[in-house]
Formats: sequence, C-alpha cells, structure tokens
Amino acid sequence: MALTAGLYIVATPLGNTEDLSPRAMRVLTDADLVLAEDTRRTGALFARLGIARRDGLGFMSFHEHNEEQRTPAVVERVRAGERVALVSDAGTPLLSDPGYRLVRACRAAGADVYPVPGPSAPLAALCACGLPPYPFTFLGFPPRKPGQAERFFALHRDTGATLVFFERKSRLRETLEAAFAALGARELCIARELTKEFEEFIPGRLDALDELDVELRGEFTVVLGPADPDERSGEAEVRRVLDEEMAVGGRPKDVSRRVAARVRGWTPKQVYAMQNAG
Repeated sequence: MALTAGLYIVATPLGNTEDLSPRAMRVLTDADLVLAEDTRRTGALFARLGIARRDGLGFMSFHEHNEEQRTPAVVERVRAGERVALVSDAGTPLLSDPGYRLVRACRAAGADVYPVPGPSAPLAALCACGLPPYPFTFLGFPPRKPGQAERFFALHRDTGATLVFFERKSRLRETLEAAFAALGARELCIARELTKEFEEFIPGRLDALDELDVELRGEFTVVLGPADPDERSGEAEVRRVLDEEMAVGGRPKDVSRRVAARVRGWTPKQVYAMQNAG
C-alpha cells in the first residue's frame, strides 16, 4: 500500500532492532524525506535494520537547535504532497525530543500527521517496573539546578500520579535527592538500558538513597511511585522522631532531612516547618 502525503511520526528501537514494526519499516523505506536528530546515527540504524532507501530519497537533520528554522520549509513540502518521516535518536519522537513545533505547524496548515507507534522508554519502564502504572505523568528531563528541580517536583507532589522522567548518569543522585526533598518517601525504580543487552530494573526508595547504587552507566528512565496516604506518619510520631534527631544535633535543615528519611509521607520542608513552629 503506497504512502499518502503527510508527516509520519515514527518510533524507532530503543536498543533491540527487532522492536521496529513492519509499518515503520515501510514508512522509513518509502518516505520522500526522513528528518533525524542525528543523520549519522539514524543512517547507522538503517544499516543495521537493512533499510535501503532509493536514490533521491534523502535525510535532513532536525533537532532542538534548528527545529524552529526548518519547520516552515518542511510544512510546505508536506503540503506539496511529500511523505515526510520524523524519527528521534531512539524511541518515540516528541517525548523530550524535537517535533512538537512541526506537528503543531502541520496541523495548523491542514496537513495530515500520522503516528506510527512503537518503542517508548517511558512506557517500557512503566509497564515492567512494578509500580502503579496509572495515572502517570511523564516529566521529560527535570531542570538541572537543584533548587529548580525541587520546585519542579513539588508541582507534582499532590497529584496522586506515578512520575516518570529521564536523567543523565552524571545527575542521577542529585536529581533523586531533589525529588526526595520535594516529594518525601516514595518507592522508585531506575530502568537502565531498556531493551539492550544489559537492561536492568533497580528498585529502591527515595528515603533510602544511601542503600542504592546510583553510580551506573547507560541511559536511565526513572519511575517514582505515588504517595501512599495510608503510609503517612502521624504528627505525634513525627514530633517524637524530631525530638530524637534534635537531641543528636546538627543544622535544622539536616535534622529535617534525617527525620523525613525515618518517617513516611513527609518532606524535609514539611518537617522543617514543624520544627520552626515549635
């Protein structure tokens, strides 16, 4: 069946090449143009998959630094009747990858947009981690600065949703510490190297990060379980633990973090407020 004109949002393998669907194979073979974050990386993927594109069917780099500039020209090509495929380096485009502006512009121009679903790191992590799968909120990459990351997580503290996000190895511990400061004690799972040879699911808790080996290599998708209202410690218990930790000594903020690590459902900020209230 011949492809019709339009923009095709094509999911590509996270690691295991067998995950590419037959439909995705056909679209990537026959599209007039393939938009790729890194054309060299996509070209290497095509070689591994055995995708042979005909002469005259090209590639174009399309990433966060040139998406705004190149979107108008791509929209015109789609409106002129071309079949354009958008891929990211791995997984489903638009999920922390370029493409949103282009999809929106195509829709605004009356051009057809077709999803070609397939591999997705957030969904792969969510369905196999053992934490509640819904409702869930995908957060992309959290902000880099700890204070901004803490405020970012705090926005999602009371939603009751499982939280899913990406993080780089160099920032994993720092981001998890910011999540604990904002969310309190929660279950977590680090999904590492999804669908690849060394795929691994590492369970743990935000209130027990010292027990978790986060000096890891690879690509990470992190899942944080929702707060469990039945596990929230009562104020009397928190005050008892607070008295114990204050007797040990230390800066008020350090005391608050120690208390939050011992009780359930309280963030260090909430303990700190109780401490200051006397």
